[in-house]
Amino acid sequence: MKIYNTLTRRKEDFLPLEEGKVRMYVCGPTVYDFIHIGNARPLVVFDTLHRFLRWQGYDVQYVVNFTDIDDKIINRANDEGVPFTDITAKYIAAFEKNAASLNLLESETIHPRATEMIEPIITFVQGLIDKGAAYDAADAVYFDVSKAKDYGKLSGKKIDDLQAGARIRVNEAKRNPLDFALWKKQKEASEPAWPSPWGAGRPGWHIECSTMSKSLLGETIDIHAGGSDLEFPHHENEIAQTETLTDHPFARYWMHNEMITVSGADGSHEKMSKSKGNFFMLKDIEASYDLILVRLWLLSAHYRSPINFSREVMEATKNGYERLMNGKHNLERLLAHNASGDMSQEEKKLVAFTEEQQTAFTDALADDLNTADALTAIYEIVRLANATLNEDSAKEAVQAVYEHLTSLLDVLGIADHSNRDNLDEKIEALIAEREAARKAKDFAKADAIRDELAAQGIQLKDTRTGVTWSRE
Repeated sequence: MKIYNTLTRRKEDFLPLEEGKVRMYVCGPTVYDFIHIGNARPLVVFDTLHRFLRWQGYDVQYVVNFTDIDDKIINRANDEGVPFTDITAKYIAAFEKNAASLNLLESETIHPRATEMIEPIITFVQGLIDKGAAYDAADAVYFDVSKAKDYGKLSGKKIDDLQAGARIRVNEAKRNPLDFALWKKQKEASEPAWPSPWGAGRPGWHIECSTMSKSLLGETIDIHAGGSDLEFPHHENEIAQTETLTDHPFARYWMHNEMITVSGADGSHEKMSKSKGNFFMLKDIEASYDLILVRLWLLSAHYRSPINFSREVMEATKNGYERLMNGKHNLERLLAHNASGDMSQEEKKLVAFTEEQQTAFTDALADDLNTADALTAIYEIVRLANATLNEDSAKEAVQAVYEHLTSLLDVLGIADHSNRDNLDEKIEALIAEREAARKAKDFAKADAIRDELAAQGIQLKDTRTGVTWSRE
């Protein structure tokens, strides 16, 4: 498998530290608001990587954190006049609902919270002080960026350029403009705070992720991932403080997904942001679309490419999803009715083609998680299966195709959320109604029913023994 490593700016063979095991950390949400589609992209992308690695036989330790203490959380709590824990509880619950709808592999995901790691954070900060890489100032304990080796190596930013820009907003408490807070001292008695050797306060953002990763996965991990907006300063600062403390590489591979754009009024694609007010909450999207469609849409493009959100693309994704599910349901229907027997040459070719597409699927994901090409392989399986298999096909052929298809859908996390309550029975009832209309020579009604079924993706075939049907 090859992964594009942001640290080296090239694709590299993936070689975990320990054979057969992968330690992976993904920066999760700051829980002060509902999840928007920009937040969803890294969750879906790296959940898919998690699934693929497991499918390939790796034992994966997969961590997605909750940042549950932060200035944004405190501000939201103050605005609403409630304890900050009410805010975090509300939005973690909302996250869990979204995670289920996106079909994230939550049963195999570790979700630490920053507030559960206060003691390890204090120990981490003290370790940096002991090494002369952090200092106690009036308002905070700061990391001294000048003590970090190769600061800027992830983002490609030069420290001199960064310092020049930082001097615009000088904090007199800092030794250097780029120094960042490890521990923020309590300003008011009403602020959430924990005791520490430097006075009551709370951790800074960057130290939270470093500590959670180190505590749960060890000093060096295999993969650290998140959105490209986190490259600097968050991930850069994580590297600086962690590698200064441990004298070991923090992560062997750094992976970053690109941002989401939205269609502007003039037809242009604009970067989605809260400041522009052009972002979309999952809870609002869910009023019109099942969130499994969001997952499918996000996987339709390579994770390192920008992707544009619009109602039009969601409608197109919905059509694609229906093709996949209709294909799956048709195989299930055939499995329930078809008899065993020798496969025809055409069916043998289909099974061989399906196996070829599974290989193409695997090769695509092994090439820096190319989910777009992986999806193409799945659509090809459905296309040829629909054209080849019918009520006379050997059950063994249907079974082989079905097992491949469902396995690949599961790797991508494309769950069956289609509304199938009594669907087959309804179709059969309409077919019976059409047959009755034909016998009564009410051909207008019979044609209308055929058209109605066709609009639902149901194709009818009149045979000598009766009517058969299949999904497009």
